Amino acid sequence: MGLIREPKNVNFTVLDKPWTDEERKEFSAFIKMQKEQQKKQRTLTTTTGQRRVVS
Repeated sequence: MGLIREPKNVNFTVLDKPWTDEERKEFSAFIKMQKEQQKKQRTLTTTTGQRRVVS
């Protein structure tokens, strides 16, 4: 990841609002689903001996 420099006389600010419990649970479920898919994909490629080419 590269470094982003602020131009002169410009300030970048980030407004950080806290997540609700519902948003946090939704995000956790999404991460869990992604990890399961990656694990399944990894086992499929290792058992079949296929290699994926990433462009």
